[in-house]
Amino acid sequence: MRNSEHTSKQFDAELEAVRVRVLQMGGLVEEQIKLAVEALVSGDFDLSNRVIENDRQVNGLEVAIDEDCSTIIARRQPTAGDLRMIMTVLKTITDLERIGDEAAKIARMAKLVNSSDRLQQPRFNEIRRMAGIATEMLHKSLDAFARLDLHTSADVVRQDQHVDEEFRSIVRQLITFMMEDPRTISASIEILFIAKAIERIGDHSKNISEYVIYMVKGKDMRHVSVEEIEREVMG
Repeated sequence: MRNSEHTSKQFDAELEAVRVRVLQMGGLVEEQIKLAVEALVSGDFDLSNRVIENDRQVNGLEVAIDEDCSTIIARRQPTAGDLRMIMTVLKTITDLERIGDEAAKIARMAKLVNSSDRLQQPRFNEIRRMAGIATEMLHKSLDAFARLDLHTSADVVRQDQHVDEEFRSIVRQLITFMMEDPRTISASIEILFIAKAIERIGDHSKNISEYVIYMVKGKDMRHVSVEEIEREVMG
């Protein structure tokens, strides 16, 4: 009996260690987004390069956590809630890695935008606002993961609609710029790629929140409406 209790405590410690590493990876990815947007706005090439270089660290954490989960599954053969937790971790780190890729993409585009010798540099107010919402979504989804907070998860899912609205607004604005002055086409397309990367960050953050609901409720919340998610959370 004592040996079984010892094994159970070890298992709990292993699961907790994995959760901590996921949050560590999430914190790094969140910082990557902030630095990438700062590099874009400030034109700091060194900052852009730092974000691009740090993407290797994000990738390394994904591989390490994946290996930890595989080891736990092989050794512990978890069931029910513990297995859902590990599946949630595996899905979450995939989305975090992809958010890291989007941040690196923004950093590369920042170098391109700021290296161009143009009379008119694009304004970044809308991009900053959209990135602020997406970063907040990621922060809240990680908080929901850490505290198993379903209400915060539902908030993130609804917030994704705001990111989509911001994206559509930026697209309309860029189309207007390009129609009024063809000289803005190159810059507008570059900004469009950046806006799309931020929109994808919002999508991945929403995914993480949906995984939290799955972990707690055991119900797959992908591809359902915001209203259905909110009903499930309130139920």
